[in-house]
Amino acid sequence: MAPHPVAELTSPSSWAMVEDKFSPFAKETLAKLIAFIDAEVLPATRIAHAQIPADPETRWKTVVPIIAELKVKAKKLGLWNLFLSKAHYPQFGVPLTNLEYAVMAEILGRSGPMTSEVVNCSAPDTGNMEVLARYGSPEQQKKWLIPLLNGEIRSAFAMTERFVSSSDATNIRTSIRQEGDEIVINGHKWWISGAGDPRTKVHLVMGKSDPNNPNTHTQQSVVIVPADAPGVTVVRPMHVFGYDDAPEGHCEVKYENVRVPLSNLVLGWGKGFEIIQGRLGPGRIHHCMRSIGAAQNALDLMLQRVTDPSRKTFGKYLYEHGSVVAEIAQCRADIEGARLLVLSAANQIDKARAKGALKEIGIAKFVVPAMACRVIDRAIQAFGAEGVSQDQPLAQAYAGLRTLRLADGPDAVHMQQIGQRELRRAPALAKRTAEIKKKERVLMERLGMKAHA
Repeated sequence: MAPHPVAELTSPSSWAMVEDKFSPFAKETLAKLIAFIDAEVLPATRIAHAQIPADPETRWKTVVPIIAELKVKAKKLGLWNLFLSKAHYPQFGVPLTNLEYAVMAEILGRSGPMTSEVVNCSAPDTGNMEVLARYGSPEQQKKWLIPLLNGEIRSAFAMTERFVSSSDATNIRTSIRQEGDEIVINGHKWWISGAGDPRTKVHLVMGKSDPNNPNTHTQQSVVIVPADAPGVTVVRPMHVFGYDDAPEGHCEVKYENVRVPLSNLVLGWGKGFEIIQGRLGPGRIHHCMRSIGAAQNALDLMLQRVTDPSRKTFGKYLYEHGSVVAEIAQCRADIEGARLLVLSAANQIDKARAKGALKEIGIAKFVVPAMACRVIDRAIQAFGAEGVSQDQPLAQAYAGLRTLRLADGPDAVHMQQIGQRELRRAPALAKRTAEIKKKERVLMERLGMKAHA
């Protein structure tokens, strides 16, 4: 029997490990996704970039024509909203587990950032759809979730703030308060993904609604804000190593006396942290799997470069120089280890939801993007100056992945949490060791032996 195409794109061993956990529907969808990407998406990638105007004004008003065409094709094929598991969202989801989608997310990441949008699986929309599907009222779901699921609109999630150390989300200062039958929002946000897109019609805004509450994790609430509400101002797009990521962008946004009805409150007052934890868990795994795909693509490009006869130097192929072969091996080892880690986390989410997989998610969050950065850096080195130019996708991929080590919490925060979790095991380990030592002494006394120093 011929191997499933995913085995060729990832690795036979990884696919063999999860194949029996894939339903027939998931296998069919995965094969269809790979075929669609190869036949339709990859040939259109350079065209999509060329269709984004260079003009700083018009590039923020552009809906890329070829991406819009591909979305129609993807939807007809049923390659749509693959991230939303029916097991967790029966009313809206598709019959895929997080583990099954994790493998698909790697394929999406390997194919470049536009592919996720083509199948309506791109951030921040994915997380926002999960919030509305899990916590939204029927009215909120009808008004905002259904258009997002249909791909008719896009969205933004506004949490990170300027002038505040937002790695600790309890620091946020945006004011959310009730005034009569309205909610009034005042705040200054930045790095708000999707806020520049002309199709973005809604922001989910997190702020403080009860700043004096002694429980710092119940001070915050999340409110739905229409993008065109009076008082919402997109100040500017933020640049990442020179990239503005138009037309979506990561923008600085001000909310000045923005008024929305009480019905726009999500879940209830003080539920902000509960909402973002439910939102970020699966989303982080999606990011990690796409990162593995980006690393795999970088390795593929590197392999082609170092075996290209037109790129010989000093009479040798590039792989015949120095430590290139060893670096290729290290890339493969790094990718394999990271993939197994993320598949394990996705499987744990399926079993215990995100709250029951915090350890696995936290480890993946700081291990995977750093791994992908190392792999891409090695590939850049193989390409020389071309590797950091616009003629290869490596520089932009590196910029995005280096940023991901800060998004959804810096590496240091996740490492601190995992380290503290591990330290909690120390007392039990010390107790177990003491018990074993006690039994050892009893056994030695019975045998008439003395311990060595």
